[in-house]
Amino acid sequence: MNTMILLNTIMPGQVVLEYSYLLSAIMFVIGLKLQSHPETARKGNFWAASGMILPMITTLLLNKDVAGEGISLTNAAVVILIIAAGSVVGAIMARKVKMTAMPQMVSFFNATGGAASATVALIEFNKDPNNAVLVTLLGLVVGSIAFSGSMIAYGKLDGKVGDIFAKFMTYLNLFFMIVIVALILLVLFGGFDVATSKYIVYGLLVLSLVYGVSFVMPIGGADMPVVISLLNSLTGIAAAMAGFIYQNEAMILGGILVGAAGTILTIQMCRAMNRSLINVIVGAFGGGGASAVDVQGSIKEISLSDAAVLMSYSQKIVIIPGYGLAVAQAQHIAHELDSLLEGKGVEVKYAIHPVAGRMPGHMNVLLAEADVPYEKLVEMDDINPDMSNVDVAIVVGANDVVNPAAYDDPGSPIYGMPIIDAHLAKNIIIMKRGMGKGYAGIENFLFFNDKTRMLFGDAKSSISKLVSEIKSM
Repeated sequence: MNTMILLNTIMPGQVVLEYSYLLSAIMFVIGLKLQSHPETARKGNFWAASGMILPMITTLLLNKDVAGEGISLTNAAVVILIIAAGSVVGAIMARKVKMTAMPQMVSFFNATGGAASATVALIEFNKDPNNAVLVTLLGLVVGSIAFSGSMIAYGKLDGKVGDIFAKFMTYLNLFFMIVIVALILLVLFGGFDVATSKYIVYGLLVLSLVYGVSFVMPIGGADMPVVISLLNSLTGIAAAMAGFIYQNEAMILGGILVGAAGTILTIQMCRAMNRSLINVIVGAFGGGGASAVDVQGSIKEISLSDAAVLMSYSQKIVIIPGYGLAVAQAQHIAHELDSLLEGKGVEVKYAIHPVAGRMPGHMNVLLAEADVPYEKLVEMDDINPDMSNVDVAIVVGANDVVNPAAYDDPGSPIYGMPIIDAHLAKNIIIMKRGMGKGYAGIENFLFFNDKTRMLFGDAKSSISKLVSEIKSM
């Protein structure tokens, strides 16, 4: 009887709204599942985007306040106008951005999400400073960190902001974290008057923005995959906090899913780089190091003609791409090379390290843009058992992710980091502009391997010349 009375008191529109949130959550989960594989990632994006559009529409049309009033026509017009403007700007940016600049765009979009969540929290606090709750303050702090950190990441990836690494920054970041927690506790339990609480909260806002800058500034560009993943998870958490503020299940579920997925990915990538999550949070990440082992051997070069002959008469070739491939924009010519070799009966695959490039999945996206078949992209754990059977490993712009120091040098900053076992291949060709070091600031032992030959020059130019050589054979 009580259940029937309860059902009758719920407005039909409210029932539809709640079911739309449930359906939205299901669509988010389906989207995430489909995005776990490159072949279905596009469909996954469609499902996830649809899962976001649905609650936006139903909330706009059906949501009621405590008094049973819906959104006014004026407010609805403003919301629709803002959504339309954001959609147009986002579509233009997405269409114009180059694949090599995709990490920058991801960071920029992530920053806007953090800023939106922090703004929501600040507005809600100003409405009633006496009733500040934990979710409001967490939304403000996490959203602010995600915003400023993502903007610095954008600047670093775009070459507009340099690296600033100093040992004291680790302790400075720890100090910021302690002060932020202390300020949150002060607001919640200090019993201050409204004016004092506002000063503390605005100080918290400024400190959070500063911390977002300070923990990203020491990070080298090559370490950005982990940082972008972490910042993405922070934006999801901030969105969930905003959902709790507005008691909106769709925002809560969407934020939790993004935050959880981003956190899991961050932890996996930390493992792939032999780092702990706390290293990232306090900025003690990406610093240079010195090898404790003297590198033995000498650098040996290979000519274009010899490289062309070696590749043409091989049975198995593995191409190992890194950020240098993206910088040189050599993905299309690399695909032309692998197609040409396959025409000669050579089996060609691409070995993908989890943190190759500047964002999670960067190499997958880059090679997919060049129409490299998905089945040719093989993850590190799947390719390593077969590396000893590979005739030629071609390293294009990768460095630390193939450095055997991860196995051989206990004093190395990358010791214990999982790598692609290029050193097990029968022959190794490394394409680089010069003898530059990777993010760890140490020599790459692979350069001095007896089986290694260096092919110096711009990756795009070198591969183009190789294609011409092979075609003339």
